[in-house]
Amino acid sequence: MKKIILSLLMALGLAAGAHAAGGGIAWDKFPQEKSNDLAALQNGAKLFANYCLNCHAAAFMRYNRLRDIGLTEEQIKSNLMFATDKVGDTMQVAITPKQGKDWFGGTPPDLSVIARSRASFGQGSGADYLYTYLRTYYRDPSKATGWDNLAFPGVGMPHVLWELQGQRAARYVEEKDPHDPAKTIHRFDGFEQLTPGKMTPREYDSAVGDLVAYLQWMGEPARSQRVRIGVWVLIFLGVFTLIAWRLNAAYWKDVK
Repeated sequence: MKKIILSLLMALGLAAGAHAAGGGIAWDKFPQEKSNDLAALQNGAKLFANYCLNCHAAAFMRYNRLRDIGLTEEQIKSNLMFATDKVGDTMQVAITPKQGKDWFGGTPPDLSVIARSRASFGQGSGADYLYTYLRTYYRDPSKATGWDNLAFPGVGMPHVLWELQGQRAARYVEEKDPHDPAKTIHRFDGFEQLTPGKMTPREYDSAVGDLVAYLQWMGEPARSQRVRIGVWVLIFLGVFTLIAWRLNAAYWKDVK
């Protein structure tokens, strides 16, 4: 329980830092239909294992739980397990807290519940934030990592998906501050593609959607089952209410 609380606090700290950094930008809408798409979830799991699991653990997710999204144990072992040889193990990383602090200025947070932790700040869901965050990296030579992010200004994590998206620069235009004409502000005016990526912009957005869908699923693997059960419970309560109403009418019909 102590580890779970610590992980949630770390994820909340990351989210709070992002929110506090200059107010941020408006979040794009995550394609919610991917949440129930097994192919999207499987591709998201592959992207997570290949690009995120090098530094970020998911200490409360076991590899064998990926069977819930349609993967066999053989597929899990062959394609997703790089840090252990036991399919029942949790998703840990080899990087130590000291290495994380030395390399990135802080320990990379556990991502088990990152999609859920970001949903409490009112601008949108945690999935909306992650979908925007992973698509708004740009080159900034003034930063230690060479990268910055519109959704999380001053982010310590470099753009791990840059080979897929390519390298981009952010364009800004100078404008008079509407509240103080004596001041000049810099308004974001889009991205400039510096080098192409392995994917087209549409393919990259789709891949990020798959990754975010997986992160959302990982935060609550039983969500789909819970929703299905909830629907049946509501149907049962509706039918039972109708029966109870008619029984009540039959019981009291001769009472004056």
